Amino acid sequence: MAAGPQGGGSATGSVVPFPGGGALQVGFDRLELQRILDLYGRMVAAGMWRDYAMDFARDAASFCAFRRAAERPQARIEKRPALRGKQGMWTLFGEVGQVLKRGHDLSNVLSPLERKLLKIVED
Repeated sequence: MAAGPQGGGSATGSVVPFPGGGALQVGFDRLELQRILDLYGRMVAAGMWRDYAMDFARDAASFCAFRRAAERPQARIEKRPALRGKQGMWTLFGEVGQVLKRGHDLSNVLSPLERKLLKIVED
């Protein structure tokens, strides 16, 4: 006589937890990414940027914008939530890695890049 699901089988019905549950990563939320990609699109239209890359790590997320793919990034926007209570979680880095702006608000941190898009209109 064969053993059915309730009779004499070796399965105990226990739940096995998924391994490695503690490694979270930092990312951009929808509004942050929309703001960054909007700026990226306008910079592409102006001929200043041609490529981008995103990196998501355990402690920071970054968006890098390139003139050409083979170069180092012209600008890097970094979100580091651990600095939220100190100097602000947003940082804008320049082409050689210098800090251009830090802050708590993404719009304020992106303002130096926004200024590059402004053109003086003559009458």
